[in-house]
Amino acid sequence: MVNRSKLLLVDDDPQSRALLREGLADGPYDFVEAIDGHDALVKLRDERPELVLMDVEMPGLGGVETCRIIKANAGVQGFGFIPVILMTARAGSGKVEGLELGADDYLIKPFDFDELAARVKSMLRLKALQDELAAKVRELEQAQQTLQRQAEALTTLSRTDPLTGLFNRRCFEERYLAEFARSKRYRSAMVLLMIDLDHFKQVNDTHGHPAGDAVLRCVAERVQATLRDVDLVARYGGEEIIALLPETGPEEGWRAGQRICEAVGGAPIPLGDGAALTVTCSVGLAWYPARQIDDHESLLRAADAALYRAKRQGRNQVAGHDE
Repeated sequence: MVNRSKLLLVDDDPQSRALLREGLADGPYDFVEAIDGHDALVKLRDERPELVLMDVEMPGLGGVETCRIIKANAGVQGFGFIPVILMTARAGSGKVEGLELGADDYLIKPFDFDELAARVKSMLRLKALQDELAAKVRELEQAQQTLQRQAEALTTLSRTDPLTGLFNRRCFEERYLAEFARSKRYRSAMVLLMIDLDHFKQVNDTHGHPAGDAVLRCVAERVQATLRDVDLVARYGGEEIIALLPETGPEEGWRAGQRICEAVGGAPIPLGDGAALTVTCSVGLAWYPARQIDDHESLLRAADAALYRAKRQGRNQVAGHDE
């Protein structure tokens, strides 16, 4: 079955439109007619023809002005690419202007029927190529968007701990090095909090690892909700969470650590099947600038030592590195 193309014939003279139909009668074409530019724009919107044959000189909105509007709205949200063949009875009348405004071809009346048929076929081939190209461009854009989404997802996976949704240790260490260098350069305060669940091994041994995972997820949510958006919170390993608080002094860090202890132990954690468990955590606090802390490694060691001090002192509390 031969595919038929829809042609829009635009001319205020009905005899001229009839002549176009006669000249193209042997082709696989269906015709839509318009009597002026305004009518043509309506038919373009409603009928979506593949080609426009339009007289230059018409009352009201003429062919050149209508061509300009069609070409100005050739985007995806407009008419799309539609070839326009302008026609005139006066040689050279508006030809340069029409072509400059985007007309794809130009015919002088009276025209030879064979030439008319050849021009129409040529313009329809051009449209088919343009439509194919546009479809390929859309496919490439969609593929690019898909690749971008996949790349973003992979980046997120590479930076995120899959169990808790917090940043992972690798991501934390990268950010921590940069933040410490900035703090050291500008002598700005920063706090490091090392957070560890108390007696977590008993949770796994008594309730099972799925329950332990549920506890870790809930604790991570509570810790992150307690801190600011600018603070960096990560799962450091096992049941240990680390938090970097930029532009924060020791007193503010102490209060942040206390809030974390209260948030973690303040309400039971649901384990499923109606069961719930209350857990506590210990927090080691270290800060910079501070005496005997001159690099990022010494700050980490200080926070770790403070955490063990909190454990030795009875757990469920905050301990500072200079106590």
